[in-house]
Amino acid sequence: MYKRLISFIFMAFWAGLSPLCADKPVPWQMGFQEPVTPIMERIIGLHDILMITITSIGVIVFVLLGYAVYKFSAKRNPNPSKTSHNTLLEVVWTTIPVLILLGISFPTFKLIYYMDKVEDAELTVKVVGRQWYWHYSYPDQEFEFDSIMVPENEVSDPGLRLLEVDNPVVIPVNTTVRFLLTADDVIHSFAVPAFGIKQDTVPGRVAEIWTRVTKEGTYYGQCSELCGSEHAYMPIAVKVVSKEEYQKWLESAKQQFAMEDAAPSHHRTGNEIVLAQNNNARK
Repeated sequence: MYKRLISFIFMAFWAGLSPLCADKPVPWQMGFQEPVTPIMERIIGLHDILMITITSIGVIVFVLLGYAVYKFSAKRNPNPSKTSHNTLLEVVWTTIPVLILLGISFPTFKLIYYMDKVEDAELTVKVVGRQWYWHYSYPDQEFEFDSIMVPENEVSDPGLRLLEVDNPVVIPVNTTVRFLLTADDVIHSFAVPAFGIKQDTVPGRVAEIWTRVTKEGTYYGQCSELCGSEHAYMPIAVKVVSKEEYQKWLESAKQQFAMEDAAPSHHRTGNEIVLAQNNNARK
């Protein structure tokens, strides 16, 4: 039993270290995915500061508690002190937490303002959440498309179950990208952990976030707001390519999705999407 417990702890610890270079969630993951944007790098930096802070506070509190239990036990103090107030001590334990919170607030607000401010976006992508798939449009290039989860029996990698899509978003590397987010039906949430972005998409409102990815690759996320019975089947895939490859994809995408847009417009419902996926899975 003890060997199994030790093995379990070792596997959990190792799995917590291994995903540091992953672009998707992996079994037993406990750490962050590898940051590939300035926002996520700053989020992890703030997280590390807070972890050191709260760990230090926890250690100090437990040491003081242990000291108090040992020093002032009934055995060592048969006649306990009748002291009920200590002005200096009360001022100290009120002032120190306030100073700690102020120290935490400065880097926190700095990060929030950094995440909120979009400067000189080079590309705009509009994201629309629908039950239960994502719809993307490139306003400057005048084309749009749906992005739907690939059925489980068709995924190229078992690790991409519930993550792989038929049409990923494609953006160029080292480019400031503005995402405009909304929804057609209920509230969804657009989240890509490696980018450090998570934003609710609300019907009737348009939210704005930005990112600048510094490393090529395909990065995955999921809808992070309970949006109905098929909420688990709304993955997000963002493919980051070189600027040369992006221009090539842009030309082919304009032709591909322009042909699809030429057909009568019809927004597929969630039931239609799920029915189509089930039919494909039976084939």
